[in-house]
Amino acid sequence: MVSTGSTTGSEVTRAEVCAAAIADAFKDDGEIFASPMGMLPMLGVRLAKLTSNPDLVISDGESLFLAGVPPLFAKGDVVEGWIPFRKVFDVVAYGKRHVMMGATQVDRHGNQNISAIGPFDRPTRQLLGSRGAPGNTVNNRTSYWVPKHSSRVFVEQVDTVSGVGPKRAKEAGPAASRYNDIHRIVTNLAVLDVGGPDDTVRLLSVHPGVSVEDVQQATGFELAVDGPVETTREPSSSELVIIREMLDPKTLREREVPS
Repeated sequence: MVSTGSTTGSEVTRAEVCAAAIADAFKDDGEIFASPMGMLPMLGVRLAKLTSNPDLVISDGESLFLAGVPPLFAKGDVVEGWIPFRKVFDVVAYGKRHVMMGATQVDRHGNQNISAIGPFDRPTRQLLGSRGAPGNTVNNRTSYWVPKHSSRVFVEQVDTVSGVGPKRAKEAGPAASRYNDIHRIVTNLAVLDVGGPDDTVRLLSVHPGVSVEDVQQATGFELAVDGPVETTREPSSSELVIIREMLDPKTLREREVPS
């Protein structure tokens, strides 16, 4: 845990810092369909909806657009639209959307793998499969959430390309690169993007209590760094109230990113 330095008289946990960092990834999107995959991304997106970007369009993760912002996994909120799974593909191909996915591997050029581990012709472990990653990364703004930053996740080259990074998209031509936008990579240690030289992963900030050296040692390739690295901001007092009392009173966030 890290001291908040605010007037709350309490401490900010790493999970709460991550939630605020995820919210910041969506703050400038305007009116766009937010598709968070996973508990912390859902928490961060709902925090953004209640603070920095009230125009975000959110769903229940199943089939409904929500008018309000309920607590995590709560039912019975006001519904304003219908978005069954098949309709999501229409938004992927033609709509304004920002998806935050997980990643089993991310390489130095921001390619993502959720398909398989090991040689392509004889993988040693089967994962989810590419699922929506190719379509997401060539059509919509895409970010990644990594709850355990390690050199097993951040590798020199992914075993299988599921999500396409900007360098690979440019090499494939305009059809792949026109809407490719790998926006942020938020982990339990840091915030990164792909704004380094030759479209490489760049370190933007380290979370309170984490050093640049900590992040580099947990990464399997050399990170791009532009000058002094900032410390990821801590959530404000009002954001902490929203997280703790409105969105996640059961502290589910601490299960994903323990203090």
